[in-house]
Amino acid sequence: MRIRKKKHTSERIDLCAEYFYKSEPQKKQPAVLEIGCGKGDFICEAAKKFPGQKFIAVEKISDVIIAAIEKAKNENIQNLKFIISDAKDLEKFLPENSINTIHLNFSDPWPKRYQHNKRLTSGEFLEVYKKIITIKANIILKTDNRDFFDYSIKNLNLNNFNILNHTFDLYKSEFLDGNIQTEYEKKFISQNIKICYLKAEYNT
Repeated sequence: MRIRKKKHTSERIDLCAEYFYKSEPQKKQPAVLEIGCGKGDFICEAAKKFPGQKFIAVEKISDVIIAAIEKAKNENIQNLKFIISDAKDLEKFLPENSINTIHLNFSDPWPKRYQHNKRLTSGEFLEVYKKIITIKANIILKTDNRDFFDYSIKNLNLNNFNILNHTFDLYKSEFLDGNIQTEYEKKFISQNIKICYLKAEYNT
């Protein structure tokens, strides 16, 4: 999908400097991380729902993440910080044992076989996550793409992540309680598109 260039993005980012993540001592409370936060509907709602938990949102495109940052600022959400980065570079920003949950919400499925190494559940990305997560950390994934979902289950199992629960239709499952919708999810539900969901736990 082509991203439309926003006006004055750099200036708008400068006005939200306090919302950017700064590395903290490892003794600090582990955070919840969303990779690919889009316009921020999910991460802002999650941060408001759990004010005692720290949240971090990552998005590699400045023209996309600025909407999420401004949303957090306008709603005065104090327990949420942002990082502009490709997920493959997360270890440059986040120390080991700093994350206890990773949310992958409607990640790009990269459908062609030669693109699979770009998937956020490929072995390459899972190795990055292992460098920043705690033992027993969770990965929670939602997608409308069944091929990507099946791939993710297989790859997680191959990389020391145990699948705790999963469903091919979240909205007809017992896992819906407490679910926070994303922008894409709202659209898909209105079109009666099934949402796949899984929760996995990391074990060394």
